[in-house]
Amino acid sequence: MKSQELRQKYLDFFRGHGHAVIGSASLIPENDPTVLFTTAGMHPLVPYLLGEKHPAGGRLANAQKCIRTGDIDEVGDPVHHTFFEMMGNWSLGDYFKSESIAYSWEFLTSPKWLGLDKSRLAVSVFVGEEDIPFDAESQAIWEKIFQSDNLPLSRIARLPRKNNWWGPVGESGPCGPDTEIFYWTGEGQAPEVFDEQDKLWVEVWNNVFMQYSRNRQGGYDKLARPNVDTGLGLERSLAVVNGLADNYLTDLFSGLITKLEELSQKRYGQDEETTRAMRIIADHLKAATFIIGDDKGIAPSNTDQGYVVRRLIRRAIRYGRSLGIAQAAWIKEIAKIVIADYQAVYPELSQNQKFIFENLEKEEEKFSRTLEKGIKVLNTQMEAKEVTSDPIHNIPDVSPVDGMLGFTPYHVTGSWLFDIYQTFGFPLELSLEEIEKMRGKMAPEALDLIQADFSQALRQHQELSRTAAAGKFKGGLADHSEETTKLHTTAHLLLAALRQVLGDHVVQKGSNITPERLRLDFSHPDKLTPEQLAEVERLVNMAIDKDWPVVWNEMPLEEAKRIGAMGVFDSKYGETVKVYQVADFSKEICGGPHVEHTGVLGRFKIKKEESSSAGVRRIKAVLGN
Repeated sequence: MKSQELRQKYLDFFRGHGHAVIGSASLIPENDPTVLFTTAGMHPLVPYLLGEKHPAGGRLANAQKCIRTGDIDEVGDPVHHTFFEMMGNWSLGDYFKSESIAYSWEFLTSPKWLGLDKSRLAVSVFVGEEDIPFDAESQAIWEKIFQSDNLPLSRIARLPRKNNWWGPVGESGPCGPDTEIFYWTGEGQAPEVFDEQDKLWVEVWNNVFMQYSRNRQGGYDKLARPNVDTGLGLERSLAVVNGLADNYLTDLFSGLITKLEELSQKRYGQDEETTRAMRIIADHLKAATFIIGDDKGIAPSNTDQGYVVRRLIRRAIRYGRSLGIAQAAWIKEIAKIVIADYQAVYPELSQNQKFIFENLEKEEEKFSRTLEKGIKVLNTQMEAKEVTSDPIHNIPDVSPVDGMLGFTPYHVTGSWLFDIYQTFGFPLELSLEEIEKMRGKMAPEALDLIQADFSQALRQHQELSRTAAAGKFKGGLADHSEETTKLHTTAHLLLAALRQVLGDHVVQKGSNITPERLRLDFSHPDKLTPEQLAEVERLVNMAIDKDWPVVWNEMPLEEAKRIGAMGVFDSKYGETVKVYQVADFSKEICGGPHVEHTGVLGRFKIKKEESSSAGVRRIKAVLGN
């Protein structure tokens, strides 16, 4: 089965069960500073999971493009990806556990749909804990299904929170148990008992039941109208359907792998190192192509989403080097295949391909220069003749072992090589490779010492990064607080004012709203002049002073476009959308929330205007009294 067939089967199945099929939202979250990317199908739907009415109704389904970088080090195995598609279906206060589980089982096992072998499936449910009961309802539903299909009940596992619990988004809000479905990818008959530690059991579906709300005291209240949020990973499901234990053997990757074999003159599967490198390159360049090619296209940079793009591209180039790929501008050739493979489903890739190619070529050239600088700095350090008194290098010498050339660690340490990595993107493996070219084979004790020192520096950096990120992205629109609601409405006024002052080419490229300030990224090639900034401020404050009502209407998407409503996020809403309007000043497709009239907003003040990325400017602004 090809990916297009599986994706379409899924949407057709749920359309047949009364679900409205909605499009994929942007990879860059709208007004959610808690995450850099859309990491799951539910992220664009948070306002509706929190109680907003969705224009398309209470039953939804889609295929959502996602980016996850939390387990980037796992990429290289057969099943992990940075970019993936999550097929999902939702019940917003409509059906609940029995229908959701029945839909999942029917789609997976019915010969009309995927026709998976039932004897190779297992499930898990939430075991419960002190303040939340065991999910006995899901257990009973699964037992009935398993008994009907003559399957062992030992394949129904009761697992703790870390395995079978979702949410909330932030410190409080909707959350609940989930039930996951696994497929045995090993040889022969599946084991009688499901073991979640056995990697041959691959998760293919997750049904989240949002039946509680965590309150600010840390307790859990039952929701009057619980929701269902499910996810089925396209890549893993496609491999399972085709009897493959390796996602990279499906049509979602086959063209990329073939091109890498051509470029490297090596064969996928010839050895573990080559296979891993090809998986990482294919995954990372696909992810980078999608992020750059998004409607809110993010160029490589040193901050936020741009930093992730840069890291993905440079990591792919490094692994290309390990495969011996020497052709100039080769990563663009990989991007061409990504665009060709996905453009029918995600037309924004072909629409934005010029932007994609320009940024990939620019980053490849920049990283080549960076590598040259890193090698020069490394050479300089290796040519040092005297022992430094710098305590960072003051560690014992290591003598030659087994006839290998000795290595003097006080010339280079792992922590210093980590500095090279941080400054130049020059990875440890390349540093060690260059060192051994200059100094010969390294003694094992020296190698162990350097690697341990590098790992410690990396761990310290990761801890600092997580701490900084937690502070930077704390809060957000998901809490629907009064402050964020005001700033969200103000962002609409700001975009409208920018279009009046700068022109109709201005569209929103991203936003980040905390209770303290708003940040709006928008398309514009030049720095704004003081006069332009002053006029934008004046227009927004004029709209506030007018105390105009903020009204919304539901209408067909095409009608919203016809009347000139702005919105780059409309694909997630379906055929019917909400249009928020402020007099004749602002019209935007949006999911809310908003204030009822502009007079409550206070005084608008621009604090900073700066570049965000190529062709994109950024404004940070606040509201005061």
